[in-house]
Amino acid sequence: MKGLGRGFESLIPTDLIDEEFDPTSLEDEKVSKLLDIPLSKIIRDESQPRQTFDETALAALADSIRANGVLQPIVVVKKGDKYQIVAGERRFRAAGLAGLKTIPAIVRTLSAQNRLELSIIENAQREDLNALELATAYAKLKTQFNLTPKEIGNRIGKSESSVTNTLRLLNLPDFAKKAMVEHNLPEAVMRPLLVLPEEKIAELLPRIIDSAWTVKQVEEYLKVKKQKSSAAVVKAALNYDREQQLMGKLNAKKVKITSKSITITYKNNKELEKLLEKL
Repeated sequence: MKGLGRGFESLIPTDLIDEEFDPTSLEDEKVSKLLDIPLSKIIRDESQPRQTFDETALAALADSIRANGVLQPIVVVKKGDKYQIVAGERRFRAAGLAGLKTIPAIVRTLSAQNRLELSIIENAQREDLNALELATAYAKLKTQFNLTPKEIGNRIGKSESSVTNTLRLLNLPDFAKKAMVEHNLPEAVMRPLLVLPEEKIAELLPRIIDSAWTVKQVEEYLKVKKQKSSAAVVKAALNYDREQQLMGKLNAKKVKITSKSITITYKNNKELEKLLEKL
């Protein structure tokens, strides 16, 4: 059962389980099957605390499923001749709205599901996991075991904010994740990059790696870049006002102000003579 997570992209980035960073993928492979199951053979878990679902959000997900299919399997356990949902009821409901007859599902026994949950929790408590392996363990608990970040934190012994921040690392582009592991970059150094577009991350990463930047250096660099960007916007707005004023006073076709020069555009020699008179 290779590739349970791989190939199933997610509507939410942190829902994607990449086996490359999954510390329990081998154990999962032994106890799970990936099947296309008829929706008619699937039943909900009546003890599931979530009983209501936003109709607008379900309709939007159904539209996405019509266009792209179900990109991430639900998780079920065998229940007689039926399959009971463990995680993914929202996807199951949306698939029905979209008119699907079957849905991809990870099938486990209830005992295997419980054992795997304990194994993931034990792995998440290990000190030798890198941050992406830890984030993937959290994502697995979130998407395949219906645990909230707060519940994960309670089981692992960490705060809800710590779990949430680590999960966000899975939103990094693939090249940044690989660099993070290859160069042993700490979570704190990578987290500020999450607000940047991919091309900016690609531009900044070599500096972080080559100069072994600390989180403080990364934050200072981004702070200076932001200040320069803001200053440039203010300066451009001020120059625009000045350009408009000069165009009005000189009756010129166009005026352009740069850092150390003013360029005046005129239509013809006659207009040039008039400009020279005003200057």
